[in-house]
Amino acid sequence: MSTEEPLASVTQTGCIVVGGGPGGMVLAFLLARAGVNVTLLESHLDFDRDFRGDTVHPSTLELMDDLGLAERLLQIPHGHIRVMRLATPERVYDLADFRRVKTKFPYIMMLPQAKFLDFLAKEAAQFPCFHLVLGANVQRLVQENGAVVGVRYRDIDNRWHEVRAPLTVAADGRHSKIRALAGLEPEKTAPPMDVMWLRVPKPPGESFDEGSVTIAGGQFLVTLNRGDEWQLGYVFLKGGFQQLRAQGIEALRGHIADVAPIFRDRLEKSLTDWKQCTLLSVESSRLKTWYQPGLLFIGDAAHVMSPVGGVGINYAIQDAVEAANRLSQPLKKGQVTLADLKAVQDRREWPVKVIQRVQGVIQKRIVAAGLRSDRPFRLPLPMRVLTSLPGFRRLMPTLFGWGVRPARLAKA
Repeated sequence: MSTEEPLASVTQTGCIVVGGGPGGMVLAFLLARAGVNVTLLESHLDFDRDFRGDTVHPSTLELMDDLGLAERLLQIPHGHIRVMRLATPERVYDLADFRRVKTKFPYIMMLPQAKFLDFLAKEAAQFPCFHLVLGANVQRLVQENGAVVGVRYRDIDNRWHEVRAPLTVAADGRHSKIRALAGLEPEKTAPPMDVMWLRVPKPPGESFDEGSVTIAGGQFLVTLNRGDEWQLGYVFLKGGFQQLRAQGIEALRGHIADVAPIFRDRLEKSLTDWKQCTLLSVESSRLKTWYQPGLLFIGDAAHVMSPVGGVGINYAIQDAVEAANRLSQPLKKGQVTLADLKAVQDRREWPVKVIQRVQGVIQKRIVAAGLRSDRPFRLPLPMRVLTSLPGFRRLMPTLFGWGVRPARLAKA
């Protein structure tokens, strides 16, 4: 930024959170609840982006319950996934049955993420310490003596503003601007697939509290109950989008209907343009170090997750919980050390590594094999054995519904 460009405002706060996704919003809520002045900067004017993750896992519902928010959250119309199944030409397997787990919330809540974020923003607004700025496009880090002491952003009128704080938290997603400004590059792996997300209507009475993964003839389809509609994820080999698009929207409808004939007629009416689809370029990555002086990364900004198991939102929120647990008191004192930031990474890095390794095995053994059209798909023998064990059917919903070593809200 040119030194001649004036600043419309310069403000001081206790903590800056960049990015109003689930991780950033939950962190800002928890810090404000603890009495920390927090400014949440979101680049968009609202939270309404299509095909963001719509899953609210049991661990998040338990967090909402601990905060006294679950009852109001559950009043918002939503869908349930109580069972996740894998259908192959050979048979149908129960991958995760949340009804087997002892919890007040034995399901994954399917709720449009925009509604979840709007809900949290309204609840956070009750705290005088919470400040939400929409349309704040962060473009600069403010640094002094080798530490980040704030950010500069442009508003919707293209004016510059500066916010200063002892800590800036980057929760701005897989394409993190803050990460790029800090000169950090995550270590990446290349999952073998991409996903095309779309929706089809659900007729009255077709309310199955389940989701499914269907593999047949080299085709791979994820089906999720989204309340009044079905959300479909058509999985295909990475790099195959241009070929898929060249075949036309009719071919995509045909591919999906071959796997799930029940949707054939609905697709003819509801899927007529590529604008109704959203491409997810699947990746998995992780920063080696999640912090610098005055700066912390959480959620996708620190570790991008594969969509396998839908755990990305869950892990971002648990990062936020752990950060709030560890940093609320230092922030109230106005001083956060590198040791404080390292403690957040130390607590969260191992669970992230474990689940990313699990995702990698599933991608290699099931997804990549399922996308091969030269041979009939059959679930690998170890998986066939495991799915027959009662313990496995309890392990899987626990693993994907709560995560590895889930973060718990510290008692006040």
